[in-house]
Amino acid sequence: MDDGTRHIEVLALDLEGTLISNAVSQIPRRGLHEFLVECVERFPRVVMFTTVPEARFRAIARALAGEGAVPEWFPDLEYVHWHGAIKDLRFITDAPLERTILVDDCGDVIQPAQTEQWISVPLFEHPYEEPGYVLEEVLTRLPRPKRRGEK
Repeated sequence: MDDGTRHIEVLALDLEGTLISNAVSQIPRRGLHEFLVECVERFPRVVMFTTVPEARFRAIARALAGEGAVPEWFPDLEYVHWHGAIKDLRFITDAPLERTILVDDCGDVIQPAQTEQWISVPLFEHPYEEPGYVLEEVLTRLPRPKRRGEK
């Protein structure tokens, strides 16, 4: 994936199967709140790139925020409007393609030419019991931000 030498400007996150179970049951993955906080601290721009329609995403996000499962700002997260069967990172407005990463559970929706910019996450499905902290492990695979003055 990334060897840490390139600076990532945009982190795109999938919702269903990645951050939560699905749009119906809406079970948050263990450590979701902390994961989101860390993502916003590490990356200048974090966006939602999901098949869930925007209005439904916002309703789910508000419910999760009300429960404390996600930070209060999560319902206002930038939403990527896209179409088709493939999540092409070029749908993200004003995002340098080579400086964008997508965290997603479903390889079938990844643009084949962009697999180097994809961080695969195991599908979060019934019985919703995971042996560890999947999102914490994802953080170890995300590049660290460069410090001021670094090139």
